[in-house]
Amino acid sequence: MTKQEKIVSMFNDIAPTYDRANRVLSMGVDTFWRRKACDLAFGYCPSEKIDSIVDVACGTGDMMGYWRRQAEKNGVHVSNIEGVDPSEGMVGVGREKFPQMSFYIAPATELPKPDTTADIISISYGIRNVVERQAGLREFNRVLKPGGLVVILEFMKNENPSMLGKVRDWYMNNVLPRIGGLISNNYEAYRYLPDSIEGFLTVAKMKQELEEAGFEMLYSKSFSMDISTLMIARKK
Repeated sequence: MTKQEKIVSMFNDIAPTYDRANRVLSMGVDTFWRRKACDLAFGYCPSEKIDSIVDVACGTGDMMGYWRRQAEKNGVHVSNIEGVDPSEGMVGVGREKFPQMSFYIAPATELPKPDTTADIISISYGIRNVVERQAGLREFNRVLKPGGLVVILEFMKNENPSMLGKVRDWYMNNVLPRIGGLISNNYEAYRYLPDSIEGFLTVAKMKQELEEAGFEMLYSKSFSMDISTLMIARKK
């Protein structure tokens, strides 16, 4: 089994308890991060009419729901919101939550979309799990229309953490795996989260990879003790 297949299998295992664990572990703060991402992205769109938003590594569809709700609040008409994820377990939960939305089972490196058809591609806490990340970013560029946006929410590696950052790291390493393991009955899956962050990119490196994949950075900011980082880039 490849590394990517192991990650997908892990998400299949925790899919039934994934939403509950997320709310508990983030203490609900992730809802602010998601709303902020949607609102800012709509601000960068040249039109209040959007044909297509594709949420990659959509999991159980949370971000798709936020795209729909925040579009309504911002007076933006979105014709189509679709989710793509390689985990059948996660997509199964998503289809139950959002039966009116379209979900596809596919990896980030092989999106089931024609060239230059999406206005926005988002990926929330998922780019870290794409083993062939550069190939995934190039695939996002392929699917986006000229001037389209990629919106990334992620837990980034912090090379020089502040005192609050050290508190974050302590929570991630000592509290999160235990609570997540209790809720999901899968300690290994929630041990993976801090380990994957430690082995991931800094914000500066992520910006570099986006630029190399043909994107222009528009916005980058970390929230809540640098726990979560939002990045928005435009296809050149």
